[in-house]
Amino acid sequence: MVLLDALVLCATSHSLRLSAIHVHHGISSNADAWASFCAEQCASRGVAFAEYRLDLEREGGQSLEAIARGARYRILTAADADVVALAHHADDQAETLLLQLLRGAGPRGVSAMPAYRDGRPALLRPLLGLPRSALTAYAKSRDLAWIEDESNADPRHKRNALRNEISPRIAAHFAGYPTTLARAAAHQVEASILLDELAASDAAPALDEHGLERGLLVRLSPPRARNVLRWFLRREGLRAPSEARLAEMLRQLGGAGARTRMTHDGADIGCHRGRVIVHLPATDAFSRRWQGEAEVRLPGGVLAFAHSEGSGIAAAKLDGAIVTLRSRVGGERIRLASNRPRRSVKKLLQDAKVSQWQRLALPLVWCDDRLAAIPGIGVDLAFQAADGEPSWRVCWRDLRREVATDSGENA
Repeated sequence: MVLLDALVLCATSHSLRLSAIHVHHGISSNADAWASFCAEQCASRGVAFAEYRLDLEREGGQSLEAIARGARYRILTAADADVVALAHHADDQAETLLLQLLRGAGPRGVSAMPAYRDGRPALLRPLLGLPRSALTAYAKSRDLAWIEDESNADPRHKRNALRNEISPRIAAHFAGYPTTLARAAAHQVEASILLDELAASDAAPALDEHGLERGLLVRLSPPRARNVLRWFLRREGLRAPSEARLAEMLRQLGGAGARTRMTHDGADIGCHRGRVIVHLPATDAFSRRWQGEAEVRLPGGVLAFAHSEGSGIAAAKLDGAIVTLRSRVGGERIRLASNRPRRSVKKLLQDAKVSQWQRLALPLVWCDDRLAAIPGIGVDLAFQAADGEPSWRVCWRDLRREVATDSGENA
């Protein structure tokens, strides 16, 4: 609520086009009330509002909360926006740092949440340097209403144990908490950047569109080989493996066998013609008619539709038309802005760093015989909603990898 209130003030003075996304997880019995509250608060401020409802299922031993966190993060990072602003603050950052230390994380994990992450959309955390006490004071001074999630008091969650039992004791004995730990996390950001630069330099002569040269991992020293393999897997959109798992990967990839094949984070990792390759099992080609559903299950995941205004696909364009969700066949083109030419979908996905195996399952939205939208990339100029016009926002969730890719993202 503090972030929303502050951004409304900024939007007025800086000509920003502001909208809000609410993810309805369906876990709490109060979820419907929370969604209504958010819609009302946005409406009272004239902010476009989109609500995505999740249909969650436990898989692979993951907690429902972890699956929800991953789905939420995927929806936010697929938003049709230049920047997505998140409301994490210094207490969140300190808690994340402590959790990562207790998990034995390396520099990248200990760097916790970045204040800014480039991309389309970029992620911005403008409140990260402010403690929760400052946000509470602001909310009271502005007479803001807010809701406390009852799960934040559940001691079964490790973060809640830190927040409610351990952090207050640290703050009582160490002046400057939590901002001192937030500063420590910032130092680790520099260390992780340097490690990534070293990995990119080491991998450069051995990396091409087909994968990573297997022999490089043998030639490098063990620490540099581990660093390159972590970097390569993250570059392919996968989570970092555990220390033991990483060691086993290096052992197998460094061997002489030509049929090396491992599974990690839902993807297959193997060797082909001396190169390490990563891919997901291919999905079959599909074509599915959309008939107004909030979610459509497809072979590789779920395409969610949310009502909105002035952002996404103009609702009037879809009324009475045959709307089809199809897999790519190749050769598709789309025009995303009046000052840009029509471009191939393949090139747009490459520029957005969507890996080859992610592209296989990505659905395209067609209106009659015209390509209207690419989830996570944009809407064709002819189908874009005007300011204030009723619209549909679409978000693709690849259920083959329903995990959070930002270790610090939390409720």
